Amino acid sequence: MIQISHLFKYYTNKFIKTYVLQDVNLSVAEGEFVTIMGPSGAGKSTLLYILGMLDEANSGEYFFRNNSVHSLNERQRTHLHKHEIGFVFQNYHLIDELTVYENIEAPLLYQKIKSSDRKGKIAEVLDQFNIVAKKDLFPYQLSGGQQQLVGIARAIIAQPRLLLADEPTGNLNSAQGEEIMELLSQLNRQGTTIIQVTHSEKNAAYGQRIIHLLDGKVVKTEELKKKKTG
Repeated sequence: MIQISHLFKYYTNKFIKTYVLQDVNLSVAEGEFVTIMGPSGAGKSTLLYILGMLDEANSGEYFFRNNSVHSLNERQRTHLHKHEIGFVFQNYHLIDELTVYENIEAPLLYQKIKSSDRKGKIAEVLDQFNIVAKKDLFPYQLSGGQQQLVGIARAIIAQPRLLLADEPTGNLNSAQGEEIMELLSQLNRQGTTIIQVTHSEKNAAYGQRIIHLLDGKVVKTEELKKKKTG
């Protein structure tokens, strides 16, 4: 699904280059659950944002499902992002002025899915996430765990092939965090490819592989287990 070759990301300040990612090579197969780990400043979130087409590398190649992302223009990347990728953020990134229902509906509006189909999809995901009773509430009326559930519901409503999660349990208590990780694991078993950034060894254990980053470089790849079935 993903192939990255010799990826560099840096910022320039008065002729000095500060590297965030250096010569990163990475491949992710369809259906994998991969974790990116490393200390603060290692480049984890930057790599995730580049994979999600929310940021660009300075050099290197990025192929997503045989699409040459590095040679696409911004409009083409945005189209690919909206139709193929879901993103779960640590701070939820829900739209405060929209209800739970409207937040979840937003990606379907981008895809111009007709009203009757939207209603069916939203009803299904509200039921799946057990948040039907919350559909008319606004984000500020929800707990952190509920907001993250809504964030994941919004990320998967359009059935993306790839789900990217940036510290998905970082602001949650342990019980809420475990619920979120079980949900991600279930989505993965159903066929969604997942790449998460986390500091948590416990969360990393839900996946099959850990990519260790240090100072913007991949320093180790750790295989954990075979993909679960069921």
